[in-house]
Amino acid sequence: MSDGRLSVFKTYKLYVGGKFPRSESGRVYEVNDSKGKWLANAPQSSRKDARDAVVAARKAFGGWSGATAYNRGQILYRVAEMLEGRREQFVREVADAEGLSKSKAAAVVDAAVDRWVWYAGWTDKIGQIVGGANPVAGPFLNLSTPEPTGVVAVLAPQESSFLGLVSVIAPVIATGNTAVVVASADAPLPALSLGEVLATSDLPGGVVNILSGSTAELAAPLASHQDVNAIDLTGADAGLAKELEIAAADNLKRTLRPQAVDWSADPGTRRLTAFLETKTVWHPTGALGASGSSY
Repeated sequence: MSDGRLSVFKTYKLYVGGKFPRSESGRVYEVNDSKGKWLANAPQSSRKDARDAVVAARKAFGGWSGATAYNRGQILYRVAEMLEGRREQFVREVADAEGLSKSKAAAVVDAAVDRWVWYAGWTDKIGQIVGGANPVAGPFLNLSTPEPTGVVAVLAPQESSFLGLVSVIAPVIATGNTAVVVASADAPLPALSLGEVLATSDLPGGVVNILSGSTAELAAPLASHQDVNAIDLTGADAGLAKELEIAAADNLKRTLRPQAVDWSADPGTRRLTAFLETKTVWHPTGALGASGSSY
């Protein structure tokens, strides 16, 4: 017997600049599960939404890149804590998005939380791996240090709506970049829910911006945008990736080409270093006596 209550369906929104706007265009599209059952209407982002997300990411870059690596690690760990607290919601959404059993979806969510913790631990260590003092023949001291590239456009993987999503976002922001993320077109709901987690963690608004809609429609203005410094093409097919590479070359964007990835495997440091620049600083040293020794 019905209790007379109406079902309260969740309204999914974009996550841009720490806020939750609907698409500027007012458009939505249906999101269905693997069996064709309707799940929700997701915002269909426009080119204007993509440009707004870049503005938000650029505004957040100075503060985020200027934060200490230790502080960034604390914030990423806080995101993992928040994900753990909403585990059941993400298990349900991942199961629907990817057609998995509840137990398999739970394993995916647990792996995604662990992946956040993994990258949280790397924030204050990657500098020692890819930077350091260099041997110099002469009275100079030469130090190389990694610095974030800037605003990174990320095309999330199409088939791995949560673990793959986390695996492409976390390394970008762990190293001090800010991100504009285009979620999986057919399975955007876990990504949009991740925005809610990020908003209630300590992550400053604009560090991660999440858009849903057509990957090709959103990727084109991001690849050609003059204020986007790098692009991860993971979620693009071969034909689209080629077009985007050509567009990205206009302002010499760093580009990570798509390739087959086992998202459950050890991620290594490849994605951490993909969007880092190396700054080398030279400093003279003083000679001590006729022997030529220096300090």
